[in-house]
Amino acid sequence: MSEETRILIVDDDPDIRNILNLLLRREYDTAEAANGRDAVAYMQSHRETDLIILDVMMPGMDGIETCEKIREFSNAPILFLTAKSAERDRLAAYQSGGDDFLSKPFSQPELLAKVKSLLRRYQEYRGKPASSIWTCGNLEVDLGTRMVRNAGENVPLTDTEYSILECLVKNRGRTVTTQELYETVWNEKFLPGSGNTIMVHVLNLRRKIEEVPSSPKVIRTVWGRGYQVD
Repeated sequence: MSEETRILIVDDDPDIRNILNLLLRREYDTAEAANGRDAVAYMQSHRETDLIILDVMMPGMDGIETCEKIREFSNAPILFLTAKSAERDRLAAYQSGGDDFLSKPFSQPELLAKVKSLLRRYQEYRGKPASSIWTCGNLEVDLGTRMVRNAGENVPLTDTEYSILECLVKNRGRTVTTQELYETVWNEKFLPGSGNTIMVHVLNLRRKIEEVPSSPKVIRTVWGRGYQVD
């Protein structure tokens, strides 16, 4: 991760954009957008962008809608930045396709830790040869290329959704506890409310890979413990 790593900062407040630029540009190449429409347009013409820091509360197209639009064509990790910290707001951010959440005001160490964690997960697979393929019915997960296919069709997963599926597949045959799954994927300590974060992402994942999401056959819930694939 160096000057080749590009981060798009999206916030209608120029002071916040300036602060983020000052904190990030020593290690990364940064770009800015002052609103959701400009962010979507930028991502459409700069598909190589590695990370998006996205404010939730913006006039016009807010962060949630912006995220949904970007998810139509990009799986780059999205870090939501907002003054809101209510659990329902976090869940809305995750449901729209976001990968992580940072509340204002934030500290520099916390920001950099989340940025590095998201980038590491997103970039580590690049250039690796295919290694092993796991299948479940029509579903195929290539752990070498991080490609997921269902009945031969590519399944567009976010980085976090893939990381959850990858963790379960690598531990297939045993139950992965909610705490273990969270700490593996997010690389953070499990706290009250972290289980809800996992639950929302698993629901989103099931909608993409299960024939009947309400009656999952790929990712099984082990009640009171966690999740398992066979």
